[in-house]
Amino acid sequence: MTNPTASAVDITVDGTGLLRVTLLLKLRAYAADAEPGSVVHVIATDPAAPLDLSAWWHMTGHTYLGPVPDPDRDVYALRLTADALPTRPDAPWHPGGRQDGTKG
Repeated sequence: MTNPTASAVDITVDGTGLLRVTLLLKLRAYAADAEPGSVVHVIATDPAAPLDLSAWWHMTGHTYLGPVPDPDRDVYALRLTADALPTRPDAPWHPGGRQDGTKG
């Protein structure tokens, strides 16, 4: 696994205080507008967030880089891939159709 601190961070998604569903909505929105290859750090305070984040990365095909050492908060890193599978904008835990999230 790649050391997430070795890469420059392009995007930080601050999920402090967000429930995992809201965090996934926010992460998906950032990922939809970002360039492939971007490194994203996700700050998560919901104890269940790591499970949902892991499932989302696996479902979409983005590259999970691992937890980021931080003594004050839980941070996870991923690299966005060009060939990621889309998810629904309103429900990122469900596969989407085209890149805009519509079926077709």
